Amino acid sequence: MPSLFESSFWHHLFDWLAHGTLRMTWWQMLLVALLLTHITIASVTIYLHRHSAHRSLDLHPLAAHFFRFWLWLTTGMITRQWTAIHRKHHAKCEQSEDPHSPQIHGIGKVLWQGTELYRAEAKNAQTLARYGHGTPDDWVERRVYSRFPVLGVSIMLLVDLALFGAAGLAVWALQMAWIPVTAAGVINGLGHYWGYRNFEAQDASTNISPWGILIGGEELHNNHHTYPTSAKLSVKPYEFDIGWLYIRVLQALRLATVKKTPPRLAYGGVRPLADEKTLEALIACRYEMMAGYARQMRAVFRQQSTQASAASAAALKAARRWLHRDTDKVPAAAVPYLAEARAAYPVLDKMLTMREELHQLWLHTGRTREQLIADLQAWCQRAEESGITALQEFSRQLRSARVPG
Repeated sequence: MPSLFESSFWHHLFDWLAHGTLRMTWWQMLLVALLLTHITIASVTIYLHRHSAHRSLDLHPLAAHFFRFWLWLTTGMITRQWTAIHRKHHAKCEQSEDPHSPQIHGIGKVLWQGTELYRAEAKNAQTLARYGHGTPDDWVERRVYSRFPVLGVSIMLLVDLALFGAAGLAVWALQMAWIPVTAAGVINGLGHYWGYRNFEAQDASTNISPWGILIGGEELHNNHHTYPTSAKLSVKPYEFDIGWLYIRVLQALRLATVKKTPPRLAYGGVRPLADEKTLEALIACRYEMMAGYARQMRAVFRQQSTQASAASAAALKAARRWLHRDTDKVPAAAVPYLAEARAAYPVLDKMLTMREELHQLWLHTGRTREQLIADLQAWCQRAEESGITALQEFSRQLRSARVPG
């Protein structure tokens, strides 16, 4: 009898280790694992990023605590630490104090050692004190989540083993690696190194992909750095932010309240002169306007460069690559080639000069509103007297711009 019992016991044990409680096939297990990691990604982008760090939306306490509990189980991250580090990243972006800029630390280090950079900054008491305000400080945060971060991921390990058997260890490993690889590595690394830019934000941020699905919409990183307090990360009609889709669902269930989205630019009748409303639209939607100006410059450059090869191939290449970028973002090696292109094409040179003058309007914080309006009127007058069709059209468009509502 004992041998039969022992035989039955070991048979059931090996069967459980092989199949787990759910008895799933390998592909079913993979789908469940990807679903679990996606819930973690959604928790990071909705709760930690958009709600806690940037306050772009308010979450119902039930939703907020679910996300906080899930992140404790799947990452062990502490809300105050993540929020403080991310706020510091925005405050010191691409500077020596930026916790994880590839422009400072190098793309290799951020891509493969992003977690180590995060952990090192999490030990900085000054960072937590200065940037960690407004984060949870209730009993469960103090006594459980912050005090025992390893306990949560240990519980998750036991749950995975119970559900999937021995394969649950692989599921758990995938869950533990997902955020360090996608968020700490890909977003913090590639999101400031490679991709396309819709806007000339004051940093090196890029959109990795126009479809933000795998990393919850965080792929649209240039859009986020342009409008950091927006709950919606997609801007262009062809872009998709799955995190925003989830927020809309939460909003419909009355579990979320959106506080801010990207400013919308509208056009009406052309005003005789640029006025206070024109200035308001320019400042509120400056990145969108400057993106439109860049499109005008590129069109003029294409037209002029095909008429005559007045510049070298290297100068033409530099102009195509850098003419729409802010002066301080042009690499030193490209500066002489860009200068050659400007000398060869006076119309392009004029447009670049006027672009810099327009850019300075919202940087002159010491000037009064009346002085800024006068500067804007003078800029429009020079643009319309320039004889350059693209400048004239842009000035008229500027005088018709307004911010709805």
